[in-house]
Amino acid sequence: MRNHVIGVLIFPKFQLLDAAGPASVFEVSRQFSGRQVAIKPLALVGGLVRSSCGVEMYARDIKRAGALDTLIVVGGAGTDEALCCDPIIAFVKSAARRARRVASVCSGAYVLAQAGLLDGRRATTHWSRSNDFRAAYPLVRLQPDRIFVKDDNVWTSAGITAGIDLALAMVAEDCGEAVAKQTARHLIVYHNRSGGQSQFSTLLELKSPTGRFGPMLAWVREHLDERLTVERMADHVHMSARHFTRTFNAETGMSPAKAVERLRIEVAKARLESNSDSIESVARSTGFGDPERMRRAFIRAFGQPPQSLRRSTRNR
Repeated sequence: MRNHVIGVLIFPKFQLLDAAGPASVFEVSRQFSGRQVAIKPLALVGGLVRSSCGVEMYARDIKRAGALDTLIVVGGAGTDEALCCDPIIAFVKSAARRARRVASVCSGAYVLAQAGLLDGRRATTHWSRSNDFRAAYPLVRLQPDRIFVKDDNVWTSAGITAGIDLALAMVAEDCGEAVAKQTARHLIVYHNRSGGQSQFSTLLELKSPTGRFGPMLAWVREHLDERLTVERMADHVHMSARHFTRTFNAETGMSPAKAVERLRIEVAKARLESNSDSIESVARSTGFGDPERMRRAFIRAFGQPPQSLRRSTRNR
């Protein structure tokens, strides 16, 4: 049986989980697939490479990488230095020409972009890097709201744990959904986080998502098609409108109106991606009222209108 070699490119101050997460997925998948998979950490200079947290990983010199089926480039605090290393960029270019596929985790997308592998392609990276990435690599069709993106044989993923989702998707592609599901179950992670799932969650953006306003926001989510004024939300938590607004801002880091809009965007986006309801219907059901108001909100949040997001979902 052919030995599939997974090369994991690391560098000083790499993010440990960017490398260890995908490596663990491929390791565990072997016992369920019977597929021979070798996991090979690689670095500019062979030996121990220190991660950003101080834990070291032993890597082989890139000059001794050999034939690779898959190359995964990790991210981390050392990405900027890696971008300035000509031998690393040259290796990525060369490996991409020979490997069946190439991938990145988190800010590893910068390395792929620097090597010219993402020009004209859809890609993603950690949401916090989106504006900087767009400015640095305008030829890349960045999709900042994706957990991972596959464009032909080039894969990119969002921050840190998204590398696990990417690796599980690769296992599903290579060995089938059943093996991927068994692998996820063994690792005790979700198997159903598709690449199109959002990196963002309104509740996760709040400073205190489980604080006193958590139940109120859950209620808001169930009544998005209704008129949600500050007064009505304040009544729900038995506060005056003024006190509610001041306290909500202080405890969540977000105004009540902004929180409602984010919830509407989140739910509208999920509906656009999961069913064929018209833009007008989705706008009404999520409380935007008219499509133009929803369009403006989507552009503010994602940099593109609802129609474009729906098209990109169907093209994946």
